[in-house]
Amino acid sequence: MKLPVGVVGFRGYAGAELLRILERHPHVQPLLRSDIDDQDDASFRRAQGPSRLPCDPKTVRAEGAVLVFLATPQGVSMELTPAMLEAGARVVDLSAAFRFRNPETYTAWYNEPHTQPELLAEAVYGLPEYFRERIPAARLLANPGCYPTAANLAIRPLVEAGVVDRAAGIVCDAKSGISGAGRRPSLKTSFCEVTENFSAYSIFNHRHVPEVLGISGLEESEFSFTAQLLPLERGILETIYFRASGLASAEELLGIYEKQYAGEPFIRLYNPGHMPDLRGVARTNFCDIGVTLDAKTGRAMVVSAIDNLVKGAAGQAVQNMNLMLGRPETEGLL
Repeated sequence: MKLPVGVVGFRGYAGAELLRILERHPHVQPLLRSDIDDQDDASFRRAQGPSRLPCDPKTVRAEGAVLVFLATPQGVSMELTPAMLEAGARVVDLSAAFRFRNPETYTAWYNEPHTQPELLAEAVYGLPEYFRERIPAARLLANPGCYPTAANLAIRPLVEAGVVDRAAGIVCDAKSGISGAGRRPSLKTSFCEVTENFSAYSIFNHRHVPEVLGISGLEESEFSFTAQLLPLERGILETIYFRASGLASAEELLGIYEKQYAGEPFIRLYNPGHMPDLRGVARTNFCDIGVTLDAKTGRAMVVSAIDNLVKGAAGQAVQNMNLMLGRPETEGLL
């Protein structure tokens, strides 16, 4: 028998991607769905029979949902999470509501107070490659952001290995498809503004910066991050520049990742001189990483590529769900 899970916010891009993955998962059934009032929505038209139940705490309890995904804005997630936990469901939140250990960090970067600070200490950050041992027991899981997923998987091994000249800093040049901005209409994400265009935004104050700092162990003064908008549907490609310390070749640099990610099902490493691209990760839960190093000058570069809606959101959420429910980590994702 398949386990019932809930999805709140399935009309957004990440929520729709989540539903697509869950509907092919062999051991869970997305029986509970929100947003069913909009009958013109394609996701509504695909929902059949009992799957069109509202995903509210009362229904979650009555249907015995083991887990609820919140693909909702931060404020909605903070409002719904306590009620879902009280109803007996575990929560995987795709927003930024529970990604930080203290409410002051959230307030500083999101310019609003945190309404559930008591839950921050309980929430587990859901980057499986680093927090796998904590995820199975989590009652509340904070799914990482898309930019930080690609950045942290590339940067943290370097910091831990001590091969970064931190006085010179790290520069992360990050490019994302337009779906990363969400489905809510806005002028800057309209077709005429985006097509045949390429632009940078939120320079020095992007909301995902504190996730990178917290997980990779960097200070804000050591990290420069620029987000840029590609005229594409999906995908994130980050080019990360740093000055290497104590490395003699690109092969040595690659060896750091080979040691760190040996056996990881969703990390793919490229041989030196070969770099990942967006086409290779589209609609997959993989993070592809390529490296290069100029030993003479110490200049080093790492390229990290993911699908922002899959490994950067819905796919990673299902990866975390699998761990929380004791299922094989790759189930429904390969």
